[in-house]
Amino acid sequence: MIYTLENNNIRISASSHGAELHNITEKESNIEYLWNGNSNYWSYHAPVLFPIVGKVKDGVYRVDGREYKLPQHGLARVREFELIEKTDNKLVFELTYSEETLDIYPYKFSLKIEYTLLEKSVVTSYIVENKDDKDIYFQIGAHPAFMCPILPGEIIQDYYFEFNEKEDLQQKVVGPEGYIKREKKPGLKNENIIPLSFDLFKDDALVFENLKSNKISIKSRNHDKYITMDFTGFPYMGLWTKVTGAPFVCIEPWYGHADYEDFNGELKDKEGIQKLAVGEKFNSSYTLTIK
Repeated sequence: MIYTLENNNIRISASSHGAELHNITEKESNIEYLWNGNSNYWSYHAPVLFPIVGKVKDGVYRVDGREYKLPQHGLARVREFELIEKTDNKLVFELTYSEETLDIYPYKFSLKIEYTLLEKSVVTSYIVENKDDKDIYFQIGAHPAFMCPILPGEIIQDYYFEFNEKEDLQQKVVGPEGYIKREKKPGLKNENIIPLSFDLFKDDALVFENLKSNKISIKSRNHDKYITMDFTGFPYMGLWTKVTGAPFVCIEPWYGHADYEDFNGELKDKEGIQKLAVGEKFNSSYTLTIK
């Protein structure tokens, strides 16, 4: 089921399926900033990645010596959540463990996704609670896609990413099967602008870690309408689109990433894994603002 919130400036909608955000619309201009989910390119809008980000090696991971299978990006994006709260400016969805989830992810958990509407912003919050009698391990991340271009007559080359700090760092390398390589490649050299083109993504996503920046914007050289993400606290960032001419780009803040090509350890040994003790809660959020 689709639920809607709006104020004087923006309107958003989110679905109970995957607790996925479907729209961010500026009301005055009627401009839609979030990708429309056209299945000719990519049928998602902004899926929630849990309890893994990316792929586990060969679709298999291990907990206490036992093997389990999870598809890319985990289980949350294809599960039905329950709407547990709706106010004038907030939607709260919850997914809790079940016999079905325990077969593929052997931990008892609660995952809440909150959408809070501000003046021209929407805050997406993740709350993971350990409902088990032991430590639990997980990754979590966001995968929102944004219309690019947002206005008729533009092309992707009219747009660019802009970080709020100049960055000097390398990129992680995504291999042909979607796993991370151990070596790195040149990234940003004391710069904060990444011009957009499909060629930029010919080798899959751009993956960064330990950015100095906590904000990134998608801007056009033709006008002053843009959207900014505040991703404070997230240690990894992926930037991606489909090189088949897809009219969107993704900004993906993550806690964790896909397996390394040579990884054969347990879930608890994955880089970026989060550990929660019994009764503890994990909280994180990112904010999207229309300028």
